[in-house]
Amino acid sequence: MDTRNNESPTFWRSPGGVALLVVALVGGFFLYTEHRAHLLGVLPLILVLACPLMHVFMHHGHRHGGHSRGHNPREPDNEQRQQ
Repeated sequence: MDTRNNESPTFWRSPGGVALLVVALVGGFFLYTEHRAHLLGVLPLILVLACPLMHVFMHHGHRHGGHSRGHNPREPDNEQRQQ
């Protein structure tokens, strides 16, 4: 009795997928070795450009006020509750 799955292999495990992966790796290697000076020269600029992006995404657009409290406008403030 054959208990193996009769599913076809995924694209990356097929001969065409493996060939595409090998070609992409070889091409990436040659691109890196030929253009390494350009890539390494841009690294400081990428660091500087990453700062505003991190600021926007980590501070959620810099919206101030009530980050964790979730103010409900229908709910009275503390001063109004005490009276």
